[in-house]
Amino acid sequence: MMRVAIAVLGTIGRSLASRFAAGIPGFELVAVAARDRTKAAAALHEIGVEVEVMAVDELESFADIVIECAPGHLLPRIAEPVLRAGKEVIVLSAGELLEHPDLIDLAATHGGTISVPTGALLGLDAVGAAAEGEIRSLRLITRKPPAGLMGAPGAEGVGLVSIAEPLRVFAGTAREAARRFPANLNVAAALSLAGPGPDRTEVEIWADPGVRRNTHTIEMESDVATLTMTIENVPSENPRTGRITAQSVISMLRKREAHLRVGS
Repeated sequence: MMRVAIAVLGTIGRSLASRFAAGIPGFELVAVAARDRTKAAAALHEIGVEVEVMAVDELESFADIVIECAPGHLLPRIAEPVLRAGKEVIVLSAGELLEHPDLIDLAATHGGTISVPTGALLGLDAVGAAAEGEIRSLRLITRKPPAGLMGAPGAEGVGLVSIAEPLRVFAGTAREAARRFPANLNVAAALSLAGPGPDRTEVEIWADPGVRRNTHTIEMESDVATLTMTIENVPSENPRTGRITAQSVISMLRKREAHLRVGS
């Protein structure tokens, strides 16, 4: 059994804990991290999970794999002990990897692994395959209900509450998008890492009162394929996050134990 820890117990973390409570062959949830340990223990008890609750930088000694689903600024505290021990961290705050490339160096030095699941996006297999050749252009267009962008540094002063028509709030590179929308655009960072990099991946972000789901469209031109793909994600209780994100992590884990694996 692979021992798994979750950092932290927010919306995605609770969803993951529920999945582990139902059972995932080959994997056992052994610990979670949370700022309010009493509240976290009560939430775990409610979903039928009895495991240790601790600080984010204490998880390494308990687990083989740590799933990071925390506010992005916590990523170094979560990942560094795990990577130094030559273990694996599954990263959902992919945008922070663009700000902390030293984590990739740390993994290489100590034999650790950083895994980024597909999350709320699609097509990373195709983009990754195209990146083995030449990607001429790669573009992500994201449309979210205005509530899903509120509080983002890149949306300050936009007046999202009162807009009646779609409004483009950002156009630039994936690196810039990850900095200005750190809780909203981890998909842009993941796409850029699968493709030609954060400075060659273009991003547009729209606040659209006419949509009810977080919508991402990828447009790619390469020497092997031209593609356009759109996904509409049902938001979780946190409007910035789609329900599919947690399921993407579980799918990644299930592949480890599968005798038939589909997708690269």
